[in-house]
Amino acid sequence: MTQTQRRVDFLFLNLGHFFAHFLILVYATVAMAIAIDRQVDIPGIVAEWNMSYADLVLISTGGFVAFGLFSLPAGWLADRWSRPGMIAVFFLGMGGASIATSLAQSPWQLAAGILMVGTLGAIYHPVGLAMVVQGRRRTGVPLAVNGVFGNLGVAAAPLCTLLLIGDFGWRAAFIVPGAAAMLTGIAYVVWLRIGHAHDRRELQAGRAVRAEPAHVPALSLDRAMLIKVFAIIFFTAAIGSFIFQSTTFALPKIFDERLAGLATSGRAVGWWTFAVLASASLAQLVVGWLVDNHSVRVVFATIAGVQALLFFAMLNLTGGAALIVAVAFMLVVFGQVPINDVLIGRIARSEWRSRAYALRYVLSFAVMAATIPTLSRLHANWGFHSLFLVMAVGASFIFLAVLQLPGTRLRVAPAAGE
Repeated sequence: MTQTQRRVDFLFLNLGHFFAHFLILVYATVAMAIAIDRQVDIPGIVAEWNMSYADLVLISTGGFVAFGLFSLPAGWLADRWSRPGMIAVFFLGMGGASIATSLAQSPWQLAAGILMVGTLGAIYHPVGLAMVVQGRRRTGVPLAVNGVFGNLGVAAAPLCTLLLIGDFGWRAAFIVPGAAAMLTGIAYVVWLRIGHAHDRRELQAGRAVRAEPAHVPALSLDRAMLIKVFAIIFFTAAIGSFIFQSTTFALPKIFDERLAGLATSGRAVGWWTFAVLASASLAQLVVGWLVDNHSVRVVFATIAGVQALLFFAMLNLTGGAALIVAVAFMLVVFGQVPINDVLIGRIARSEWRSRAYALRYVLSFAVMAATIPTLSRLHANWGFHSLFLVMAVGASFIFLAVLQLPGTRLRVAPAAGE
């Protein structure tokens, strides 16, 4: 594979990560906009189906369950069939499902549409991340760059959704990004046929295409230590997923309630949310470099400890102080995201890496799905004060678990043949 092919492939993988997070989070803002208890003004938008925010949030539970649950069959099929082929299915399928969701005429139809979005969106993480790390020894920065695109999708979703809702109604918020994802998928299919045509001709002629160096794990861990590291990965990924989903899903509503005098309209909420999430996403680049050059245990533990302190600080804050702390805790929340993926990339062999990522994301997104009803219940009964307390305790547990990692043994080391 040439450098040009690698770069174009990487661009499409990054765009895929953007759409995966953007499309699954469109509804988070739609729910706020069409709820009867909306506090910000969005001209021309009225409450849909006379439902509260807490009730509307529950509609998306099935979609987030599917977003995690179907990662495992997607990873298995990619390892057995074709990773690029699965990414093409992802672009076209998730985009089409988003457009179909816009046709909903009842809460149940809306729930079915979000379920389709989650099912097709489940393809990306186990397949796309395995393709990102393929043939690389230092995976921190590539995963971080890819993560930035995913987090820009998280950041852009509430802003673009509110802008589209304000100008064209909530159905347009599903149609426009869905169409963009499908067009990207068509471009990707064309690229696979044209950009990789030489590789296919070589295979048809009976000549092996010059293979990239297979990724050999840079670490050699005994069985007991391997089990321990995977247990820590899955434990911290589960709690981290609860924190990530809680903050990214609820941030528009948090700003709706906490930014008194700073966010007085739907557009203002959208812009503040985008500014915080977009700036926070850049933290992944710093963390990616740090885990490639320093002990994962030190970097991971520092991030988790800072998270806990910031969530405790956010308990009762409003106005400008809440905005400052929100920026800070989103920096460390986003910064933590690539670390577990780096660990899996370092200890998992290429032939089963998609399935390893799939297991991680089945767990992560299953927790994310459980987060939705939990968020609904916490907000309905005690407001966001209780949510920040729960996240602070969770971050403390991550900190304690990460201290059990084997430290310098998880640094990058030269691998044979690379």
